[in-house]
Amino acid sequence: MKRMLAGLALASAATLVTATPAQAAPADPVKALKKQYAAGKGVRISESAVTKVSGTKTDGTVTTNGTLAFGKSGIVASDLRSGGKGASLLSAAPPRSITVGKYTYAQGGLFSQQLPDGKKWVRYPNTGIPRTGNQPLDIFRPKVLKELVSEAKSVKGGSYRGAITFGRLAKLYGEKVDKRLGKVAISYVLDVNSKGLVSRLRSQYAFDFGLLGKTTSTVNTRYTGWGSKVTVKAPPSDQVIDYSELGEDSGVPQEIPDSSLDALNPVE
Repeated sequence: MKRMLAGLALASAATLVTATPAQAAPADPVKALKKQYAAGKGVRISESAVTKVSGTKTDGTVTTNGTLAFGKSGIVASDLRSGGKGASLLSAAPPRSITVGKYTYAQGGLFSQQLPDGKKWVRYPNTGIPRTGNQPLDIFRPKVLKELVSEAKSVKGGSYRGAITFGRLAKLYGEKVDKRLGKVAISYVLDVNSKGLVSRLRSQYAFDFGLLGKTTSTVNTRYTGWGSKVTVKAPPSDQVIDYSELGEDSGVPQEIPDSSLDALNPVE
């Protein structure tokens, strides 16, 4: 009887061990991102950005919503809508912008003033990677995403928490920033889903260069619909006018603010 009970106990233990599922290793966010880069695919973004000067909200919340289209190596096109009050750095983007190929098309606000009859869009040369909103941390650049993941000070489940300086970020972007800005740290919380794809990114930074007082910016970006079919088309050609045809005295901005760090550099 004792031998029988012992045999049953061993069998039960073996069953329990076999039935326990193995813990899968966390998906690599960088590899997951690169797998999304395919023509005809994309992702949707929804973003809110708030700027406060000396603790006072200066312009409410600036929102950005839209679609990003991928190619084999990253973002190749975008269609974004921005809204908000005030004239802070975060609300400098046109209310509507479409980037396709070599051009970016802007519409609304200052970009639609004093245009010739029938023209609704102003065309600018595409300066490089299409705008992705006001988020300073561009997770669509594998080098940046890798840095955020590998240098995180805390990792719990699918959430990475850490900080990165503007100086380090500028090197990853291949840009240069003022030394004062370079020392400013951006704290972040990066959330990924079970597939390793970024679902949310919250960043915050503050600086005081003696002009307006302490300025604090907080940006929340959500990413949904990874892998969905995306098509971004340029506006009808008969509704477009090239900026070069308007001239510098037209009142239309001479360029579209991009996602580089130049706009944040301190002004002497």
